[in-house]
Amino acid sequence: MSKIGQKIIIVPASVHVEIQDKTIVVKGSKGTISFTLPRFLSVTQTAGSLLVERKGDTKIQKSSHGLFRSLIANAVSGVETVWSKRLEVIGTGFNVKKQEKGIVLKLGLSHLVVFSPPDEIQLATEENNIIIVSGVDKQKVGEVAQQIKSIKKPDIYKGKGIRYEGEHIKLKPGKKAKTA
Repeated sequence: MSKIGQKIIIVPASVHVEIQDKTIVVKGSKGTISFTLPRFLSVTQTAGSLLVERKGDTKIQKSSHGLFRSLIANAVSGVETVWSKRLEVIGTGFNVKKQEKGIVLKLGLSHLVVFSPPDEIQLATEENNIIIVSGVDKQKVGEVAQQIKSIKKPDIYKGKGIRYEGEHIKLKPGKKAKTA
């Protein structure tokens, strides 16, 4: 039995959950998330909590049990407090500026890179080298952060590029370090 799938999801009073057939709609002060459950899963709602149950014991049902329990728990906490990821732009002359809803990145390329996020994701900047990606849906926040990071991946020799805040890049030694 899935250990994660067995856990009860505590629903705060400020979050409203609607269950209609296999569709779950989670509403909160920050936004709304909805998704559809597979036919072999069901959700039972009691006063202030949710329980995800499965009908069988096949491998796909066991793995989906824990997955959908995590998705529902992330949705419940996301509509109450938004998810966010912080990226840092590292390199001489590299910077980022907020422009309307998106951002403009100067990354040592021959042109400026303009990035526009999906409607449900917000971008903010701090100083001129920190990007804050935030939104209600944890998965979309991670996807957008990865898309921004893939614009200029960190260089393995100098470490320049876009990386998650606090991420450590192991730098390779250059040619001179190898021959010395």
